[in-house]
Amino acid sequence: MDNVKILAIVGMSGSGKSVVVDYLTEKGCPKVYFGGMIYKEMEKRGIERTPDGESEKIFREQIREQEGKDWVVNQVIAETKDLIAAGQRRIVLDGVYSWTEYKILKKEFLKSITFVAIVVDKALRYDRVAKRPGRSFDSVAIRERDRSEIENLEKGGPIVAADYYILNNGSIDDIKKRLDEILKEIKF
Repeated sequence: MDNVKILAIVGMSGSGKSVVVDYLTEKGCPKVYFGGMIYKEMEKRGIERTPDGESEKIFREQIREQEGKDWVVNQVIAETKDLIAAGQRRIVLDGVYSWTEYKILKKEFLKSITFVAIVVDKALRYDRVAKRPGRSFDSVAIRERDRSEIENLEKGGPIVAADYYILNNGSIDDIKKRLDEILKEIKF
């Protein structure tokens, strides 16, 4: 795996992770989506996804409690290894949630993985989340989601421990420019 590069994108809801991941997939990088593991398992178990995201939140926390904090990351690792076996050398991981996941990924892909945190001023992030189509949250809901992700999923750890940061207070072009600098630096 010496010539494999894995970019793990971390950040709070509404920080701009999807913008970064979409840009990388447009460049031909396959993504492995942490939330997708939850959605696949919910579908397999016949659990309906609710428009407010509450069913995913409940299931995300339940599955980690029942199957272990490493359940999601183990699914991600398996899918990532399948991509590598199929010849992929540049892979993006979308949405590392917990400190446990961070530590396992660092151990599993030590020389191949780089963590990039997308951060944005809170007021701006809350405003963007309130306006985003299809997955908007009001200020009460986003504050509760933040609290839940930080307290129940330990989401702050991977953000603090990231190798690089992208401040997303400007335009999409600003994000892409900073990401391109990082990609060049790490030879991704």
